[in-house]
Amino acid sequence: MTETATGTIIQAKISFSGKAESNFFVIVSKANTYEEFRGVYLTPEVEKWKKEYAPLLIDNNKLEWGEIKAPLYAIPSRMATIHSSLVTQKLGKINIDTIGLLLRAIVTAEVVNHYNAVHLPKRGTFIPGKTKVNYAGRVYDEKEIVNLVCSSLDFWLTAGPYANTLEKQFKDFYGAEKFLLVNSGSSANLLMAATLCSKQLKEHLKPGDEVITPAVTFPTTLTPLLQYQLTPVFVDCEIGTYNIIAEEIEGAISERTRAIFVPHTLGNPCDMEIIVDVAERHNLFLLEDSCDALGATFGGKLVGTFGDMASLSFYPAHHITMGEGGGVVVNNTEMARIALSIRDWGRDCWCDTGKNNTCGKRFEQQWGELPFGYDHKYVYSNIGYNLKITDMQAAVGCAQFEKIDTFITKRKQNYTKYFNFLKELEEFLILPQHHKKANPSWFGFPITVKKGVNRKKLIKYLDSFGIETRLVFAGNILRQPGFLDIPKRIHGKLENTERIMNDTFFLGVYPGATDQMIEYVVDKIADFFK
Repeated sequence: MTETATGTIIQAKISFSGKAESNFFVIVSKANTYEEFRGVYLTPEVEKWKKEYAPLLIDNNKLEWGEIKAPLYAIPSRMATIHSSLVTQKLGKINIDTIGLLLRAIVTAEVVNHYNAVHLPKRGTFIPGKTKVNYAGRVYDEKEIVNLVCSSLDFWLTAGPYANTLEKQFKDFYGAEKFLLVNSGSSANLLMAATLCSKQLKEHLKPGDEVITPAVTFPTTLTPLLQYQLTPVFVDCEIGTYNIIAEEIEGAISERTRAIFVPHTLGNPCDMEIIVDVAERHNLFLLEDSCDALGATFGGKLVGTFGDMASLSFYPAHHITMGEGGGVVVNNTEMARIALSIRDWGRDCWCDTGKNNTCGKRFEQQWGELPFGYDHKYVYSNIGYNLKITDMQAAVGCAQFEKIDTFITKRKQNYTKYFNFLKELEEFLILPQHHKKANPSWFGFPITVKKGVNRKKLIKYLDSFGIETRLVFAGNILRQPGFLDIPKRIHGKLENTERIMNDTFFLGVYPGATDQMIEYVVDKIADFFK
């Protein structure tokens, strides 16, 4: 028989039951050297298969040529290897879009099989002393992998349908003016600093302007300020919350102070009541580093919605992940288009990918000293970057977004377990605290050792039993080798900052931590003090 193309509907003398009956199939592969090809089973009986499989309707509207007497349903997980000699007739050929949907369904089913056979067993049983207790890690199921593979089949590559979906989901989540996906939390902080310094922004920041920020911080929260020649003004942090001491911010303000930039350390909200009040009374821009704090609230309001802008990180250690990635919550209308411009090369055009002339004046405007009517798509009003993500990353993010509530709940539960267990050791340890109006979304469980306890010995002891810990990021950032000579102003003394640098560490509370792991960690901490 002549070659049968992929998508051809055939009748063949083959049965899954072993009887010599004919069945309908749609061909989904080229024939091999033995004149065999794979066919997906077609049936008119959809109810029989609906629960176990995902039937795909095929009717005459989906045919490129030919005709079938009644609608049939393709059952992607029911396939047969068919020799060409068994084909009795060809009824038609499904169109390319339907072929794509059918092949995608087959690939998806195999991806799920791969997840169940390869990824799921690796999670295994926790064996104390042998299984490593990570401080963080990816938590996922088959949905992330299915999305990732489906996006590769689309082969969009650059930001596309998945990215658009995820940006809208986060925009709605925060009730923001705009939400911009970027390639990391660090880039999110960079984009926020760049936006404040854009000449398109009224009263924009200039070199030498001051930004108040805590001395206990992550390097790339501070670095963008230095890159834009802004002067950081460092304020001490509080033991227990590990956030900036909000009551000291107002005293740190000078004539050059233009902004406040606060991270919500380890998912624990800062005192936003005081901070917002100070910012409003002194007409200061307010930025939030919410990379650790997805879903945390203060006074019932999501952190990330108090300031002009806020950053998020989607690195594997964070609340949700897409491998690398981040985002900017934009709450200020004026800043929304500026931030978009800077993220996308600095261009003035705001057309979506593949769209043209959204403004209706693409060739009808004067820009700078360019010739009149210069193509708006190639006009650059800001010194920008390319900070965008790929659609494959966003595909993973879309699956992770659906798990946000579950992940946050699990983090809170793990935090509570540590807190209750470790209360018996408060003779040696300072346990975390939070503001009465704060509802943290914990990134970690911070602990400060009391006088007489050697932090280094404790964390090395835990490490010897396979228990990971982490310090509170850079500690006193001003002690770090790359930051020794930066331009700065220090308000007051940084006594708590020094203490945090020397005596504080944190344990992981990520959703992958089990009750057995937490109990094991607590037992080993208790053993250390015996």
